[in-house]
Amino acid sequence: MKASVEKLEANEVKLTVEVDGAAFEKALQAAYLKNRGRISIPGFRKGKAPRAVIETHYGKGVFYEDAINDLYGETYPQAVEETGIEPVDHPDVQIESIDEEKGITYTAKVTVKPAVKLGKYKGIEIEEIEYNVTDQDVDEAIGEVRERNARYVSVNERPVKEGDRVLLDYSGAIDGEKFDGGTAERQTLDIGSHTFIPGFEEQVVGMSVGEEKDIHVTFPEEYHEESLKGKEAVFAVTVHEIKEKDLPALDDEFAKDVSEFDTLSEYKADMREKMEKNAEEQAQNQKENALITKITENAEVDIPEAMVEHQIDDMLREMEMQYRYYGMTLEKYLEMSGVSMEDYRSRLRDEAYNRVKARLVLEETAKTEDLPVSDEDMEAEYQRIADQYKRPVDEIKKRYEGNEEAMKAGLQVQKTIEALLAEAKIVAPKKKKTADKKEKKENDETAK
Repeated sequence: MKASVEKLEANEVKLTVEVDGAAFEKALQAAYLKNRGRISIPGFRKGKAPRAVIETHYGKGVFYEDAINDLYGETYPQAVEETGIEPVDHPDVQIESIDEEKGITYTAKVTVKPAVKLGKYKGIEIEEIEYNVTDQDVDEAIGEVRERNARYVSVNERPVKEGDRVLLDYSGAIDGEKFDGGTAERQTLDIGSHTFIPGFEEQVVGMSVGEEKDIHVTFPEEYHEESLKGKEAVFAVTVHEIKEKDLPALDDEFAKDVSEFDTLSEYKADMREKMEKNAEEQAQNQKENALITKITENAEVDIPEAMVEHQIDDMLREMEMQYRYYGMTLEKYLEMSGVSMEDYRSRLRDEAYNRVKARLVLEETAKTEDLPVSDEDMEAEYQRIADQYKRPVDEIKKRYEGNEEAMKAGLQVQKTIEALLAEAKIVAPKKKKTADKKEKKENDETAK
């Protein structure tokens, strides 16, 4: 096999691959052996006809397609490696010549990874990220835990108020006609959750157990069901039960129930420590993101459309997995939102472009800096992944067999980011602009 590359325009090259006659003959014989069992020739048992007889009966090129496909699958990766090109999309392949003695020649028009012209990436100015976990922050976090551990108790002797959980029946109609999805029995509704049509929950407030009431609402203009957008509806509502939230007391017993600690003070201290660690990690991530954004903006790269499209595909696959986790599909979400897949892909284009550019710039920066990744670094990464997924290290190593170079490249990028952040100029955050003179005057007058 011989391979050569010709530069075309932008990020495209033409790869020419020549395969000699001996290799072509070998591929033809393999194609014959693979297909002969499916070929019937008069006078021969099925699968027993000689190759020459089959070629005479069906034509000389009967095995060409399979032979060429096999040769392409074998020689294209070899040609890519030999020429050093980095394809980012499927090639457009053309057969240029076929000769059983001389072999075959094919060309592949290939979109390749673009060259990156780095700008300034050292000594970048980054604002310090300030974080401060206050007593109020800790109290609010513990308050959320209390909310999750609350129980609901019946209070049927009083009317519904904000924060109650209500068991009710409802039947909705528009112009006197019931509509699909507008009727339910013994439905649970948390008053104040705003999960129902705007205005509905507010009108349930004040109702008592056993009371029946007509509730008038208007469907939002942006409602997911086209036939209901902006329509006025009347719901006949009956309340069956009222429950109020009973929060657990904030004491040592609560701490024992929700944590491994015996006292509330210990639980609070642990909560603060975790929140401070999380805030520190977030601050570090924000600084890294700011660094990446700046060095990406400083670089120049002509990104092929195929790379952006593939990135959009990856983003859609991630979203599909997320929606399926919550029992929905991306297709259903778009249908409910009234957005076509084409429009949604268009909305993702800018973010996809930025992700591709950032990745290319970081890869080029890492290649330029060429920081070493040691065996110890690899072992630490295996251990980190094992800890994250709570799996044995040997299992993680086995899972990454054959992809060690990709892991090493990722580690090199991360080490480069950390090195550049260490060299960055960390400056104080810019102060927010104060109110202008007019606003200040108004505020002063209000204060008087």
